[in-house]
Amino acid sequence: MSSNGYHRISSRSGQNNHSRQSVRMGRGYIVEDVVEKYLSNLCASCVTGLLIGQSSSQRDFVVLAVRTPQKDAAGQGSPSVSRRAGNSLDHLDVEWVTEHARQVSRMLPGGLSVIGVFLVTPPELSKEAQNTLRRLIFAVDKHISKGRLWSLTEEDVTEKVTLHICSKTRKVVCRTFDVRDPKSSAKPADWKYQSGVCTSWPVLTCSVGLDLVFPVLELHVLPQDMEKCMKEGLQTWAKQIEDGLCLINGKTMPGEVELLAGQKKNAKAVQQTFRAQILIPMADPQSEQRSTASVKVCSGSLTLTGMVHCRAYLHSNKPRAKHATEVIKRDVINTVSSRVEMFLEDILMEGEDKGSVGVQQVLPRRVFAPVPGMSLCVCDYMFPDESVSDVSDRLKEMLDWETPEDSIDTSQETVPAPTIDLKNMVVQKNLKAESTVDARPKTPSEEPTEAPKSHKTYYAGVAMAAAVAVLATGTSLLYLSD
Repeated sequence: MSSNGYHRISSRSGQNNHSRQSVRMGRGYIVEDVVEKYLSNLCASCVTGLLIGQSSSQRDFVVLAVRTPQKDAAGQGSPSVSRRAGNSLDHLDVEWVTEHARQVSRMLPGGLSVIGVFLVTPPELSKEAQNTLRRLIFAVDKHISKGRLWSLTEEDVTEKVTLHICSKTRKVVCRTFDVRDPKSSAKPADWKYQSGVCTSWPVLTCSVGLDLVFPVLELHVLPQDMEKCMKEGLQTWAKQIEDGLCLINGKTMPGEVELLAGQKKNAKAVQQTFRAQILIPMADPQSEQRSTASVKVCSGSLTLTGMVHCRAYLHSNKPRAKHATEVIKRDVINTVSSRVEMFLEDILMEGEDKGSVGVQQVLPRRVFAPVPGMSLCVCDYMFPDESVSDVSDRLKEMLDWETPEDSIDTSQETVPAPTIDLKNMVVQKNLKAESTVDARPKTPSEEPTEAPKSHKTYYAGVAMAAAVAVLATGTSLLYLSD
């Protein structure tokens, strides 16, 4: 794994023809032609991969397919489906597939997500493939959603697609599963190829300012406790973003208004760009709603500051303003959360015994790269010690396509770069012997008492009571677009 939390894995494609098919039944999937071409070039007898696109209440759109890269283990390459498996899929590495899905999810702007998985097998494994696909889609969704900070709505589609392709006959079987129901059974679905699926998808952009403070009670901090502290604080901030007012091109739009209203049906497909602003309202002093906070003496704090650029795409099938608001807000939350995760992964991996005191860590910048042959972009995160060539290599490793370095846009995030400041703190990895866990439940009326000067892992959770109060007032009206 590299310093930014990515596994260094490589992938390759082969040559084979994939027949154009669609079986008209069940939920409908409109699939970009490039996906058909990509799948037709997968020549290995057993291949797993991800399907990327966007879901809506009426139909779903698939714009990308990405095979699972090969896994490097002790210098030896072994595919996600082992060649030693013979006539069985028992050796399929589910953990590797789900980890690839998590990392790819980080590289997707708002509106795009992993909505399914595919599996290519020889004819004799076709029956077993259906059970394997079910296992994969549930595992992938669980792994991706584990760290999600935004909430699902009633309109969110929880059906995910699985696609089985016979390596010999190229027959396609498309089915869906409701990942919110562990007992969900397979449902047939319609898989139809079409050109220019996302050519006219509107894009929303937004720049967001960050100034978040996460108090920490103790001077010495274990990485895993710092992770808990920051994630709990981010959950409070994410709720504020979700509840914030979103302006589109400087105006408030009723949720049910069509974003592309007034556009002629027969007009040439052109991608429109919308500017979004997210406003966090001040607390209403007249409100009857009460909030409580516990005041604690803190030895240090984590401060997250800077500007982040956000981008989201929305399908052009009568998109409504509320959907546009939703995808851009979720991208704001996702990009901040992803960078914090990378920072914490670095801390856990590097964690020197002596620790680090009062260090300011520059978070990775978000850069964008065009998807070949489409009007969409994906993103990546470039650390200060990385170059554009590192980003290009990572796009090849994760998404299986070549990206010219001069096509990568690094201009969206410049100054001020997002940073995390560890004020008056010592981050250490060797405190296990000195740490104790106070598992005794606390009652609401219990007052804090003097404790020995020992390092406790309990403080990270308690500190967030103060963090809630800080975030509720300190972040108001800070999140404006440029």
